[in-house]
Order: sequence, then structure tokens, then C-alpha cells
Amino acid sequence: MSKALLVIDMLNDFIDERGKLFVGKAGKDIIPFIKEKITEFRERNLPIVFICDNHEKEDREFEMFPPHCIKDSWGSSIIEDFEVREEDKIIKKRRYSAFYGTDLDLYLREKGIEEIHLVGVCTNICVLYTAKDARERGYKVKIYKEGVASFSEEAHKFALKEAEKTLGCQII
Repeated sequence: MSKALLVIDMLNDFIDERGKLFVGKAGKDIIPFIKEKITEFRERNLPIVFICDNHEKEDREFEMFPPHCIKDSWGSSIIEDFEVREEDKIIKKRRYSAFYGTDLDLYLREKGIEEIHLVGVCTNICVLYTAKDARERGYKVKIYKEGVASFSEEAHKFALKEAEKTLGCQII
């Protein structure tokens, strides 16, 4: 079965202390684990997809959250801890799910991907809604509990439970 690693929103505005929507220590703590997964997937010649929040200046999401990850800004850039290679896919998104309004599904199907592995932030927002949309499209989904984080430990735990018990994702 072909697999792909989705690295969700590991961007300056979420992971760097100077970011507009800094997740906190939990976001920084998952960096080494994600680096290991990227290396593992590269060694096995499996696709890596960087999912990047990327908003217009007047995005409606800013009615709920402070402006963040504005298109072409420092905040919308992938953190320097990760080496992005030419063969990696970058998907820019404007909503929580990496599938909504993007070509992610088409890309994965063209690659013959049946199973996606998720890491990144935020567990209860973009990770959870990407997992939901993936499951509804028939993908098997694995979420690395050591590779995801959120603003709140309570919300993080809820999202992992919801992904497992309601969506049928495997939490590993």
C-alpha cells in the first residue's frame, strides 16, 4: 500500500515564538519527531506533502482568529528546521482541511496513495479536519500522537479521541 506523509502547518506563525498564532512549547516539542518521520519517508522514497496555511489579508477566518499566515509573509513560511526538497509537494490552503479547495486529493490519487500519515499542528483544527476529509474520501489515516500538538492539551486529547473513535483513524 502506498503511503504519504502530510506535514501540516509547521509554519513560522504557529511554531516560532514571534509568530502571530504561536502554538506554544507543544508545537516546538514535536519538531524532532517530525524530522525523524521526514527522514524515514525519504529513505523509503515515499511522498512528503507540506500543507501550508496561506490566507488573503481580509480572510474571513480572521473573524475567529488573529490574522496569521498571510500569503507571501514570513509567518506563512515553513519553519527552517525542515529541508523542503524539489520532489516534495507543497499545498497551500485557506481553510482547516488540506483537502478543501486544493488539489491534494488529485495529487494523492495520481501517486496511488491509499494511506496518509499526519503530523503537525493543530491537532483539534487542521489535523482533525484534514483527517475527517481524508476518511470521507476513503483514505486510511494514521496520526502520530508524538507528532501533533495544539494550543490546549485538553483540545489535543479530545481531537485524538475523536479521530480514533469517530473517524476510524489509527493513532500511533
